[in-house]
Amino acid sequence: MPLHRIYHPLSAFSTSDKQKISERITALYTDVGLPAFYVVVLFTPVENESFFVSGKPTDKFVRVVVQHLARQIPSEEGKKQFSEKYENVLAPFVKEKGYDWEVHVEEVPPDMWRENGLIPPIKFPEIEKEWARQNKPIPY
Repeated sequence: MPLHRIYHPLSAFSTSDKQKISERITALYTDVGLPAFYVVVLFTPVENESFFVSGKPTDKFVRVVVQHLARQIPSEEGKKQFSEKYENVLAPFVKEKGYDWEVHVEEVPPDMWRENGLIPPIKFPEIEKEWARQNKPIPY
């Protein structure tokens, strides 16, 4: 389950922006065959007096933390491609609006992941297989 936490100034994104960003992030995963329900995006607005860079308050910075839980990107080239695609998703909403930003992706060991208190099957649970049959195969 990829979890995306986007920390941003209060006025950075409209409701429409959040919807578009979420849809574009989700497409990064569905385009390679993962189910849309795996993708969670959280927008966390941060007040100017609670957002500091270089020890000074800011309203021009967006911080994104991505956690990959169920799957990891297996190759350096795949990681580079993902990062470039992610930057392209954010660009119209962050870069083009004059914000500074930072993105980092954590790949959490799948054996540390639980879903509703249960240990999910790590490799291709039935529902994921069905999604792949209806859409396209998962490349990893």
